[in-house]
Amino acid sequence: MNKCKEKIAIITGVSRLKGIGAAICKELAEAGYHIFFTYWTEYDEQMSWGIDLDEPMKLKEELIHKGVKVSCMELDLSQIESPERLLNIVIDQLGYPDILINNAAYSTNNDFTNLTAEELDKHYLVNVRATALLSSKFAQRFSKKSGGRIVNITSGQFQGPMPGELAYATTKGAVDALTITLSAELAPLGITVNAINPGPTDTGWMTKDIKKDLKPMFPFGRIGEPKDTAKAIKFLVSDEADWITGQVIHSEGGFRR
Repeated sequence: MNKCKEKIAIITGVSRLKGIGAAICKELAEAGYHIFFTYWTEYDEQMSWGIDLDEPMKLKEELIHKGVKVSCMELDLSQIESPERLLNIVIDQLGYPDILINNAAYSTNNDFTNLTAEELDKHYLVNVRATALLSSKFAQRFSKKSGGRIVNITSGQFQGPMPGELAYATTKGAVDALTITLSAELAPLGITVNAINPGPTDTGWMTKDIKKDLKPMFPFGRIGEPKDTAKAIKFLVSDEADWITGQVIHSEGGFRR
């Protein structure tokens, strides 16, 4: 029997069918993992890309057709009780999870001229606090001797500056630091902790002008796609990656800033 068929993966931040979260769900479901994903449509409705409110349910049906167990819930990860609540529901509906993908993020444009405490707090609550607490509670409930996996999504802020995204870059930088330290703490529990930087990825937010400007920076001659990230994560959560931990992997097709 495929070992994946007995494993349960949590993926946060899966509202949009074009998003990285949805691609991760599809890739892992195709590999045989059972899926529990979270979404928060209120956030995506406020963003420029927008969302159809039925997208999470459409994804759920698509995943079920791949022959795995699938559950999901709408969840505001900025609320302090959300990590504990999520783990309780996952265990109740599917069982104890083996894999956690911290994909959910809060991101708005700001710089030193308009940064506010309120906006910085919004980034911190989702990008840092929720990621740290959910990872901690996942590890506390992990009872197997090996095979645990945590993968965080970062943004390459140490590859170069990100002008106009001051709060986002600051909080994602904290995720890199969390990944390195948490990996050392969780290794004795049989859990690896890594981060993926997807680089600029076409999830529906890019205009034609943005694509035109970015494309020459990719030596492969194309812009990153959500599936590129999902394939890298599928490897990191597999048994073959059990000796890889504490790494921030820049899976961005050789993107040249």
